[in-house]
Amino acid sequence: MNQQRNQTEWKIRNAKVSEAELLTALALRSKASNGYDATFMAQCVEELSVDGAAIAAGDTWLGETEAGQIGGFVQFGTKDNAAIVEALFIEPAAQGSGLGRQLWQTLEIRAWEANLQRILVDSDPNAVPFYHAMGCRKIGDTPSGSIPGRLLPVLEKRLKA
Repeated sequence: MNQQRNQTEWKIRNAKVSEAELLTALALRSKASNGYDATFMAQCVEELSVDGAAIAAGDTWLGETEAGQIGGFVQFGTKDNAAIVEALFIEPAAQGSGLGRQLWQTLEIRAWEANLQRILVDSDPNAVPFYHAMGCRKIGDTPSGSIPGRLLPVLEKRLKA
């Protein structure tokens, strides 16, 4: 099955405001694929909901197949000379296809074009290996926005000195 996943060709494009609900559902499926139970997932719904206004701001990118099947998305903003990853989720069936790397590269290009110095992400612990592979390093921890008492790793990739 992995061989088939790696053969998928993804087209990266800006998300549409009308896709907010689809992207929210994708984010929830992706998060749940890490083995979280229904109680945990219920606590994450608000935080993982994709806002149409954020999509309209222009920095939500998705990957889709030639047939129009959405495989994942990245959403980010900027603050203090950094790109802030607000979401990066891959459909469970598309995990391992290279789409996450393509979306990360889109983020990096946009950050370079904006002359930003770094990328920051509050990561799910299960996603840390992916972010390490993208060149990030852990710089601290931050409280979860959904689960009281849970800490999330904060990761950084420096782009410019």
